[in-house]
Amino acid sequence: MFATNTELPARDAAVASEYALRIKDVSKQYAPNAPVILDGINLDVKPGEFVSLLGASGCGKSTLLALLAGLDKPTSGEIETQNKPALMFQEPALLPWLTAERNVELALQLQGVDKEARKQRAQELLTLVHLERAVKQRPHELSGGMRQRVALARALAQNSSILLMDEPFAALDAVTRDILHEELIRVWQETGLTVIFVTHNVREAVRLGQRVLLMSSRPGRIIKEWRIDAPEPRRIEDENVSKLAGTITAELREEIRRHAN
Repeated sequence: MFATNTELPARDAAVASEYALRIKDVSKQYAPNAPVILDGINLDVKPGEFVSLLGASGCGKSTLLALLAGLDKPTSGEIETQNKPALMFQEPALLPWLTAERNVELALQLQGVDKEARKQRAQELLTLVHLERAVKQRPHELSGGMRQRVALARALAQNSSILLMDEPFAALDAVTRDILHEELIRVWQETGLTVIFVTHNVREAVRLGQRVLLMSSRPGRIIKEWRIDAPEPRRIEDENVSKLAGTITAELREEIRRHAN
């Protein structure tokens, strides 16, 4: 099947309302004789769902996110999304000469939003991530956690219902990461976003996700899924989080061991 990556057609209103994104038999290979990176990925995600994606380093998690974002095309299969997803990386990649407010405004400017409207919207988004007192500060004046909040506000400014997050908190210390976990869950609940969260941290995946998906080592396939029934708010140290994280860690270790043999 020829690869496609499209927004869900307006005529298919029932499908569009049922799924935020659909991945159908998606595979990725960078050249005909190159290793297969992703193999036969299938996934349906409902609007407002928070899905954590786990796997060993190099299993294709970030490649899958790039396909979902439309930065690359699958070799085969289909990807359908409600609208063009927003993407947030591990590095905030803020423009150092712009204030927090202007970094967020830039995403709105690229959409053609007029000056007054984008200034107001940028302030609203920075308030949403609790940075209303830092709108005039430049990146070097902000902590690592604050820079990631600006990056989150900038991603939200892309006006998408789908947020793709590629290990956004991996470089942060444990305390800051825990605070941002709480912030992310609050923003997710307040906005109704659909979130796909890539991480190599098992406890983080369980702490945040409604579903946790485990990918195999290359070629990357989704090999197991867990549904998280524990209510929010959860914490990394909660007993139910720790117990499930232990189960998933054992599965991940076995997958790494299988691939190494």
